[in-house]
Amino acid sequence: MIIIPARLASTRFPQKVLADIGGLPMVVRTAKAVMSVDDVVVATDDELILSTCKDHDIKAMMTSTTHKSGTDRINECAQLLDIADDEIIINVQADEPFIETAVVKALIDRLDTLKKKNEPFIMGSCYNAINKEAAQDPNLVKVILDDANNAIYFSRSPIPYDRSGDASYFGHIGIYGFTKKSLYEFCNLSDAPIEDIEKLEQLRAIYHQKKISMVKVSSTGFGIDTEEDLKKAKEIFLK
Repeated sequence: MIIIPARLASTRFPQKVLADIGGLPMVVRTAKAVMSVDDVVVATDDELILSTCKDHDIKAMMTSTTHKSGTDRINECAQLLDIADDEIIINVQADEPFIETAVVKALIDRLDTLKKKNEPFIMGSCYNAINKEAAQDPNLVKVILDDANNAIYFSRSPIPYDRSGDASYFGHIGIYGFTKKSLYEFCNLSDAPIEDIEKLEQLRAIYHQKKISMVKVSSTGFGIDTEEDLKKAKEIFLK
C-alpha cells in the first residue's frame, strides 16, 4: 500500500501539491507515477485535494487537520484502512512527481526481506550518491550509514565533515516504508530533541534506538521544495 500525505496549507509553499505539472495537479501526477507498483491512497486534510483526486480517479481519504507531520497523517489513514499489521506501507511525498517506480520497488523488496527475518521494528528509506557541491545544500538531507546499511544519522549539514579531503556523500531520498505496526509504533514514540533542531522527523527513530534500513538507488528524480523547483519541473514536461 502506497499512501501519499497531502496537506494544502504548506507554510513555505501554500497549495504546492495542487500546482500544475504538465497538465496535472502535482499530487495527482505523483500518484500516477507509482500506481503501477501498488494500491495508492492520498491522505489529505482538505476537501479541495480530496475532490481533485477523485476527479482524476485517485483514491483519497480525509484525515485530521492537526497532524504535526505527513507520517502522522499516513498513520491515521493506515489505521482506518482494513489492512493487516504486517502490511507494508510506503510513504511517498506528494511533491515527488518524478519518483521512479524502481526506487519504490527497491524499498519494498528490502522491507519484505526484513519481514522474513521477523525484525521487531521495520522501517526503511533510500539514498543515492551525491557530489560535494550538492552536499552543501541544506534542503538536500544527507545520511551516513553503518556497515549493515542502517542509518547512523541524517543532517541538513554536509556529513561527514571532510577533514581528510576524500569524503563521500549520500543524499537521502524522502521516501519511507514501514509495516503498519511499525508505523503506529513510530508515531507513538516521544519526540526527540534533535528532530526539532534539524527539522527531520526520522531522527526520532534513531534517538529511540530503532533501525532505519537504507537502500542505495540510482535516481534522477527531485522533490518540489521551491518555486525554482516548480519552474524546473514545468520545463521538463514542456520538452
